[in-house]
This record gives sequence, structure tokens and C-alpha cells, in this order.
Amino acid sequence: MLFLNVIFMLWFHLVSAASTISRSNPYSLNSRSYTLGPKTDLVISNKVISPDGFARSATLAGGTFPGPIITARKGEHFDINVVNRLTDNEMLLSTSVHWHGIRQNGTNYADGVSFVTQCPIAQNHSFLHSFEARNQAGTFWYHSHYSVQQCDGLRGGFIIYDPEDPLSYLYDVDDETTVITLADWYHTVAPVLSHIIGTNAFSILINGLGRYSGGPLSDLAVVNIEYGKRYRLRLIAMSCDPTFTFSIDNHNLTVIEADGELTQPLLVDSLPILAGQRYSVVLVANQPVDNYWIRALPNTFGLNNFDNNQNSAILRYNGAPVAEPTTNTTSTNLLSESNLHAFINPGAPGIPEYGKADINMHLVVNTNAGVYSVNGTPYIPPTVPVLLQILSGARHATDLLPTGSVYVLGANKVVELTMPAVSAAGPHPIHLHGHSFDVVQSAGSNSFNYVNPVRRDVVSNGVPGEQMVIRWVTDNSGPWFLHCHIDWHLDAGFAVVMAESPWDTQRHLGYIPHAWDELCPRYDSLTPAQIGAQNSYQEAQNLSTKLFPPVI
Repeated sequence: MLFLNVIFMLWFHLVSAASTISRSNPYSLNSRSYTLGPKTDLVISNKVISPDGFARSATLAGGTFPGPIITARKGEHFDINVVNRLTDNEMLLSTSVHWHGIRQNGTNYADGVSFVTQCPIAQNHSFLHSFEARNQAGTFWYHSHYSVQQCDGLRGGFIIYDPEDPLSYLYDVDDETTVITLADWYHTVAPVLSHIIGTNAFSILINGLGRYSGGPLSDLAVVNIEYGKRYRLRLIAMSCDPTFTFSIDNHNLTVIEADGELTQPLLVDSLPILAGQRYSVVLVANQPVDNYWIRALPNTFGLNNFDNNQNSAILRYNGAPVAEPTTNTTSTNLLSESNLHAFINPGAPGIPEYGKADINMHLVVNTNAGVYSVNGTPYIPPTVPVLLQILSGARHATDLLPTGSVYVLGANKVVELTMPAVSAAGPHPIHLHGHSFDVVQSAGSNSFNYVNPVRRDVVSNGVPGEQMVIRWVTDNSGPWFLHCHIDWHLDAGFAVVMAESPWDTQRHLGYIPHAWDELCPRYDSLTPAQIGAQNSYQEAQNLSTKLFPPVI
């Protein structure tokens, strides 16, 4: 078996080396990466990579950035064994993996959220995530949900194909080569950056390649297309922080999906995409055979330009010269979220009037010296996961930790949540686990839409003076995280837990694997050296004076 593993790894590295995308090689978009099926090992390890020309150790799934794309067909069962082989003690040595957008109805324990639904997986151990996607299909992704570990590289695509997609008549090509990942990248390890108030990315990577200011002319990703064909591009914003404005020079895009939910087709030529969000857009290859810039402009100070062709990739028609494009951006039709409408079963639940849901919540977020609070309380992860607390008998908000951050909701109730914009560092992408929700008021809109709003799982709460309003039904018992998907803000307290009908959770979940019970005792026994990143605060002091107080 060891011999076979060695042969496989040798083969894999040779294939990876031979298929690296560059600005001069006509390989398809994801030939650097590979795909895995719904029953697989997902090995988490450390490796030195240089996606923008700067070499650093990273925390990776499957040894690549982004990680392998996990693919399945609608209705297939998932058995994903997350194997922790981390070794770099400059970063965190434990891990957890969240399957973003998968509702985990009946399998809350497989949601992968450290200290909400499980304890982290300790070094040299594994945990099998066994779950159904329950009629879901679309564009999802996976990432670490342990502190800020995602920002060190643990991110990848997760696609569920629907053989009976009602919008398939709009496109000809939809496979791993049409998945486009947008990510920010850092040259300093995340545990160090997490101590600094207001950190910014060094570069933006499109499908794992990019350039940074003052850096080399490193390789850019290339998307190869054929004139006359129609492509379903699956965009995934797997960033730790920035919002991107995505466009492809001289091409329109037809939006047909938002966050795993089909939408009425809508023609645009650019779209904002916040951290955690996904869109499927149809691109028609109807322009003269040539090279065109793919652009992902971040709202990051100092990075929000195309100098040195950073924040870019290349769309290359078959037959075009192997060269960088000379095209310019001419966007005039930016997507407005309020113009998107659900394609299947449109309509928000409950009485179609503001404030007339069964449960009407108002969450006000403030920030002080970089620390975020929701209704006056910063989220601090409990030492015992919320799910374990519930299964041990806690049922009421006053009994559940962290105090002030857990909201208990009754079963099968319509919830309407209003969240005004935060005064700083917005817009903030708000993500709810366990559900898709109807956006009855998008940030920036003055009107409500209960008839056919867009349905999704990450939404902007806007800029000062705006708010977002969402609705969902509490039909999925268990604790579900609601948080800002900017990892630095989540780590600084921007989160709450929605505990849906905790008195029903044990019955709703049924069997919970014994391996889940073993996660906390194993993690709790770790020494600081075994947790990793011991000297991160001291290293942060060498980089900045704007630091959060040290955790005692």
C-alpha cells in the first residue's frame, strides 16, 4: 500500500507540474487542480506554494490552492473523511471543514463549525462527514471554520450538478473547467494577522494565480473557450475579506444562480460578489477571436486597480495568439441584487408585510477598537460546542454559552431578521448556516419584495444608512451560525448562534457517530504547542502597533 501511495503521489506531482496554467500556455482553467467525488478523503496538510510569485507555507486541502473541487450529482450521498496531516507550527495544527451552503438538515453535527457544531479535528486524526444534500444542486464551496485558518489557504469548490437543470437550455458547457474561484492572498500567516486591527490582502488570485504590487510577472489563469459556444461559469468568492466586482471585457453575463438557488435569467455586464457568495453566469462566446481580460476588482485599499495586470485572468478564444490581452473594461450594467428573483417556488414565507413574521429580530452591530458586538455582545467561542451543550440538556438562551450570543427560536416559525449596516469596514457579507433565506429587502433598496425576492445564503448588509431584511423558516432543529463572512471580523466578534428548537435537536439528528464524541476530549487535551501558532502575538508586534489586546 505504501508503494502504491508513493507511485500515486509521484504521478500526481508530475501531472500538476505538467499542467500548470500560465499566461503563455493554452491550458484550461482548472488544469492545475483536480476533482474528487462525494465519497473521498480530504487531506489537510501544509505545503510551500507561490501562487503570486511569493513563496510561503500554506494550509491546503489536497495539496493545492484552491483545493480539489468536490463534485456530485443531485441526490448523491456524501462521505467526506477530513484527514488532518498538518505539521507547520507557525499556523494552527487542528482543523475543521465547513460545507458552505449545504443545509445539513438532520446532520447538524457534520456542519464543520468549530465550537458551534463540533470541536476541531486534532493533528494526526480524522473525522468522517456523512450527510445528504437533500434536493440541493448548485454552486457551493468548502473552507476551514476554525479561527482564521481559511485565510492560510484551506478553501475549495463544491459543485452539485443537476441532470435535470431547468435552465440547462441556456448553456452548452458546465464542468470543472468553468468553475472560477476568486480569493485574497496573504504573505504573512493568518494567526499573526488576526492580532492586527485592519489587515489587508497582498494579492488577489483567480483560480489560484495572481500578481502582487511590486512582484514578478507571475503566471495568470487562462480560460479557454470556443467561438459560438455558451458557458456556465460558476463564480465562487472564497475570500477572507474583499468584495469583488467581476467582469469580462466586451462580454455580457446572464445570471442564473445565486448561492445554490436558481434565479430568473438576468443580463448584466458586471457584478459585485461578496465573500462567501456564488453566482452562475452564462457567457456566450460571440466576440472576435482574441484574448480578453477577466477582472475581479477588490474593494481593498491599495489593491483596487489593475496595475501590472493584477486582479486579472485571461479569457482566450481557440485560435487566439498566446499573449496577454489589450482590452479595456467598459462596464455599464452592474448587477443590482434587488433585480434578481427566485426561479423555483418564488415568494417569502409568512404574511407579506414588514414586521409581521412570527419572530421579528433586529440585530445591531457595533465596533469599538476593532472588536465587533451584536446587540452589545461580542461573540467569543465557547469551550464546549453549542451542539454538545444542547445534547447535554441545555435548552434555554440563559443556559447556553456564549452568554448573550445564542438566540433560541421555536420550531416551524417564520423569522424576519433586520440588520442595519455597520458604521465601519463594510459592506459586510452576512451568512446563515442551515438555510437559504429570502432577501425581502436588499441593502440599498428602499422597497420590500415578499412576492419574488432572491433566495440565497450570503447577503450584504450595506453601507451606513442602509439595511438588509431576510426571512426563513425554522424547520431545521439545531444550532446554526449567523456571522459576517469576513474572517477577520468573525474572529473579532461579529457572530451569533441561532439555536432552532433545541428541545427537538436530539430527535431531529438521530444517530450521532461516536467519532464526533471523541473530538472534544482529544482537542481539550492538546498543549499550546500542539495547538500551534504559539508566538503569533509576538510576531504581530513586530509588524504593527495596532493590535487587539492579547488573550490571557
